[in-house]
Amino acid sequence: MRTGRPKVALMVTEDERRRLESLAHRSRSAPQIARRARIILTCADGTAGKVVARRLRVTPGTVCKWRGRFIAHRLDGLYDEPRPGAKRTITDAQVEQVIVRTLETTPRGATHWSTREMAKAVGLSHTAISHIWHTFGLQPHRTETFKLSNDPLLIDKVRDIVGLYLDPPAHAAVFCVDEKPQIQALDRTQPLLPMQPGQVERRTHDYIRHGTTTLFAALNAKTSEVITQFHQRHRSAQFRQFLDLIEAQVPRPLEVHIIMDNYSTHKTALIRNWFAKRPRFHVCTTRPPTARG
Repeated sequence: MRTGRPKVALMVTEDERRRLESLAHRSRSAPQIARRARIILTCADGTAGKVVARRLRVTPGTVCKWRGRFIAHRLDGLYDEPRPGAKRTITDAQVEQVIVRTLETTPRGATHWSTREMAKAVGLSHTAISHIWHTFGLQPHRTETFKLSNDPLLIDKVRDIVGLYLDPPAHAAVFCVDEKPQIQALDRTQPLLPMQPGQVERRTHDYIRHGTTTLFAALNAKTSEVITQFHQRHRSAQFRQFLDLIEAQVPRPLEVHIIMDNYSTHKTALIRNWFAKRPRFHVCTTRPPTARG
């Protein structure tokens, strides 16, 4: 015969069950709260405490603790109680001062605030400044760039380019064309020593310069094949030679779509005339229209 104090029945209302089910799905944002909510939901179904502990992989004491907390305090009992510790020494006014200075001012003789410069300015430790910045997501040392186009046809041009990448025409070749200038042609002063068992590949620390070169490349969006050509310079004359190479390698019956950027050598009269004499070539770019066409 079982003896001891009878267990208090655990009953949940419909509103509490909906709230518990919502908390139980927060396994990523609040894993501890989610586990406690699953404990209460399982206990509310009439499952014994030991079975709940085995099913949810917790100790029976954990089940007993949060079951009792829920019965005593309902949903509020699932949250941690305030823990003892040192009293807060930084006031809201000081936090506001740090945030305002960070957002609206810059230090004298510098482009942005550092934690130590801000600490000197407001009379706090640099660790406190770091915590405040982290809490409010402030990173004064970081910047990002953006560009807003004033071309009214920008959206249409972007759609055309994306469409060519995602669904290239059946009877056409689509090339993404660009150049990489100022590639250093370097050579080591001694032959390379290849990798061996127990020994990594080795090369000399010094090298010999052989000048620079420019790589012109055209990526076929459908086949992933690349047409390349090297030149000492990257003016419009060299770019026209590269276009000649593309023309020679693409069969005559195919239309050719060239996707390229706004580099100055792509917009000279020499290049415009080259494209004007070849109607099967179609240029796709996001550059805005100019007075020169």
